[in-house]
Amino acid sequence: MSQHSCMSQDNEQAKSAEERAWELVSQMSLAEKIGQMTQVNGGSHELHQAIREGLVGSVLNEVNVEEVNELQRVAMLESRLGIPLLIGRDVIHGFKTIFPIPLGQAASWDIDAVERGAAIAAAEAASSGINWTFAPMIDITRDPRWGRIAESLGEDPYLCGVLGAAMVRGFQGDRLSNRESIAACAKHFAGYGAVEGGLDYNTANIPENELRNVYLRPFKDALDAGVATFMSSFSDLNGVPAAGNGFLFKEVLREEWDFNGFVVSDWDAIRELTVHGFTANDRDAVREAVNAGIDMEMASGLYREYLPELIAQDYVDEQQIDNMVCHILKLKFQLGLFDNPYTDPGRFPRCVNEEHLQAARAAAMRSCVLLKNDQATLPLSKEQLDSVAVIGPLADDGYEQLGTWVFDGESHHSHTCLQAIHELVGEDLEVRWARGMETSRCRNHDGFHEAVQIAEESDVVLMFMGEESILSGEAHCRAEIDLPGNQEQLIDAIAATGTPVVLVIMAGRPLTLQNVADKVSALLYAWHPGTMGGPAIADLLFGIESPSGKLPVTFPRLVGQIPIYYSRKNTGRPASHDSITHIDDIDGKAAQTSLGMSAFHLDAGFTPLFPFGYGLSYARFEYRDIETSATHIALGDNIDITATLHNTGDCTAEEIVQLYVRDLVGDVTRPVKELKGFRRIRLKPGESKRVSFNLHTDELAFYNRKMSLVTEPGLFHAWIGGSSETELGTEFEIVASPQVAD
Repeated sequence: MSQHSCMSQDNEQAKSAEERAWELVSQMSLAEKIGQMTQVNGGSHELHQAIREGLVGSVLNEVNVEEVNELQRVAMLESRLGIPLLIGRDVIHGFKTIFPIPLGQAASWDIDAVERGAAIAAAEAASSGINWTFAPMIDITRDPRWGRIAESLGEDPYLCGVLGAAMVRGFQGDRLSNRESIAACAKHFAGYGAVEGGLDYNTANIPENELRNVYLRPFKDALDAGVATFMSSFSDLNGVPAAGNGFLFKEVLREEWDFNGFVVSDWDAIRELTVHGFTANDRDAVREAVNAGIDMEMASGLYREYLPELIAQDYVDEQQIDNMVCHILKLKFQLGLFDNPYTDPGRFPRCVNEEHLQAARAAAMRSCVLLKNDQATLPLSKEQLDSVAVIGPLADDGYEQLGTWVFDGESHHSHTCLQAIHELVGEDLEVRWARGMETSRCRNHDGFHEAVQIAEESDVVLMFMGEESILSGEAHCRAEIDLPGNQEQLIDAIAATGTPVVLVIMAGRPLTLQNVADKVSALLYAWHPGTMGGPAIADLLFGIESPSGKLPVTFPRLVGQIPIYYSRKNTGRPASHDSITHIDDIDGKAAQTSLGMSAFHLDAGFTPLFPFGYGLSYARFEYRDIETSATHIALGDNIDITATLHNTGDCTAEEIVQLYVRDLVGDVTRPVKELKGFRRIRLKPGESKRVSFNLHTDELAFYNRKMSLVTEPGLFHAWIGGSSETELGTEFEIVASPQVAD
């Protein structure tokens, strides 16, 4: 190579991805530009020719690495401009090694574990040629009827934002061009988790103040973490479907947040603008979507069909198209696809290797939440037991424990709970096994007799109940969220034997467990724990490790309490235990009164079954001696809030210490508590530790009536504890003048 050629190559590499993208845009025909804005599903016979003609910018759901490489070869060598493809795939909680569902990962409150899980998913996916995934899903949801709560990170903007940012870092790595990195996509922008009735694809009505203070915050955290792309929601927001919502994508995302990546629609969502009743036809739908800022269309092909006509008639500005194409091409340059779009699987770690499995095991163990443990039923002791009965349709089902939206994980890689229990106890005690029910939805009693018999013959019963994976996820919403089928009846029958019952729930959402919680001695919530769920759960049941998970979402007593979440507003008549009356305590012919005149349900009170942030341990943790570094601080300053955590139990364990704050008076009413920090602390028996949180006044900002982000002077309450119901509190005041501060 000549010196001139070397210098030219060096100069080309020195150019920014955006400069290179704009140079390429200047060479493109309109058809080629629109091609870059078009994503198609893999597998069609016409795909190669469409790529050859420059009519496709991205392919999704093609995971055969040989075919992916061939598609990239056609794009690079047989199209006019040699533009590589984005290869997209949903990899939301693992590729081949499956981690707990995202809601389960959120229950770990473990930033490092969440980031590590996403990094492993990225590396395994990249080995098949995938370079873009549609995760994290960071919709705030407070309705467990919604099937997609399984994909979410829970009800709280702070926790969701922190963990969503960790997923972004995990997927994208230090550099997008790294071999094992893939581009992430923050979805669904915005408000999808607030759909009415917990019903997928439904309308979401969210006042702008609430939208900014709650639902948009995790997306801003993802953007600050460098997320490469955003995806629009299926739902309409305040009457405007997200795929045509210029307020979201132009005003907020581009103008306010200065996002310079690209936006993709959800599957066929642009065509659905007409189904919503927002546009009269597909042509108008394309006009609305492009002018709202949707850079790439997923699946439907309407951009190719209608954009030339719309541009010719000045309904769409071609300069806007150029900007959109530049966004897409820039990511391709950042990913290094122009330099080498091909994948050599031999250069990647083997999928489902031992390191990946152990990471999945640790994540599953940390995601489990111990909700009840009467009389220290758990942990079980091999030395003190002769036999254990294992009962339930989910005890030995490697497929169902993987959870929703798993396209590439394989059940033969799963280690089930029954297998793990056998391996753990060996010959030390007898393990009796009965399925009890064929599936979680089964409504007959055919397996009850065998299950009851082994329960009567055993020292303890381990029941593995919950939901099959198909009962949660997209389009799998439930109006009732009790245990499905005849599971409650089976639990009743087993509990009637008098043998202690440990109930392990695998599910994709919080379930209403009020009818069964009092009938079991211990209750462990395992979500859908993924490939290594069995060994993780067995380790917890037999005390190899102590449970440390905390709930990322509130558990209602009854479905009628929904929405119920910890960061509610106080109202003008807040309920208290002294102000409520139960329906069964009302006298006949009662006088017409307001029965306490506060906000509660006659049949359910005002408290959840289990609150946000709740989770038990085999240790006993006590909190005391909370204090602040100052009683008054000025705007722009920091304050330290500190308390002592003490392990008064007899085992080493981890506790998730949580900081909550309340702004007592605001330009708009503020929640009764807001999570502002958490720490995972491991203590030996008898050990104590001072745990401190440093809080800047900017972290107490909120959007006021003018939609301005402000921190207001005034009095604040602060609490440190093991759940959102902690009562160990203190207070401090923010003052406008530095001279008044301590």
